[in-house]
Amino acid sequence: MTPADVEDTRSARKRRAIVEAATSLFLDRGYDGTSMDEVAARAAVSKQTVYKQFADKEHLFAAVVLGVSGTADAFIDTVSQQLATPKDLEKALTQLARLYLDTVMQPRVLQLRRLLIGQANRFPELGRAYYERVPQRTIAAIAGHFEQLAAKGMLRVADPLLAAQHYAFLVLSIPMDEALVCGDHEFSRAELGRLADAGVEAFLAAYGSRQRPPSAAVPGRRTHKTVSS
Repeated sequence: MTPADVEDTRSARKRRAIVEAATSLFLDRGYDGTSMDEVAARAAVSKQTVYKQFADKEHLFAAVVLGVSGTADAFIDTVSQQLATPKDLEKALTQLARLYLDTVMQPRVLQLRRLLIGQANRFPELGRAYYERVPQRTIAAIAGHFEQLAAKGMLRVADPLLAAQHYAFLVLSIPMDEALVCGDHEFSRAELGRLADAGVEAFLAAYGSRQRPPSAAVPGRRTHKTVSS
């Protein structure tokens, strides 16, 4: 390894330490409550090093928020694994729904979403970049497979993108809406599993290749009141 390679590795380690420190501080104290001095101290680097890696706090905040796109990349790979050639479509959609909820309902991901939503008016371009890299790319990946499944006669889909949006809404909306607004409640895996299963059932009732009779209510499912916006 050359001296330049060693320096690059050291620089990469420092950058990771800065981003990790900034993430913890932004989540604990918010954007306005976090200073670059505190980030440097938490990362155990000099303030000069922080500014060498990031021009200002806004650029550092963007790096923290957009770092979630790595989670989206992993989930998009899962979409292809589940939906490329499913032998049992309902089982594949259900497994994907449960993984979808596991990914989106991670406490740190939810905290970052709340933080970004709170700063949306201040950083609209960052909000748009996050939307395009994470939710929009995920929906587009699902839509692409729905189009292929419709061509094989496994789904009844006229608009694959809309169908993918409906799938995501049916799976995610109940727990995510509550978690974003009521941050003190954490859903159990059993709760999330029931919601994922029910979301897929509703989706297939609308888009399945065969008509499906409505099933009885899932035992133990929480009752959620509809709240008008």
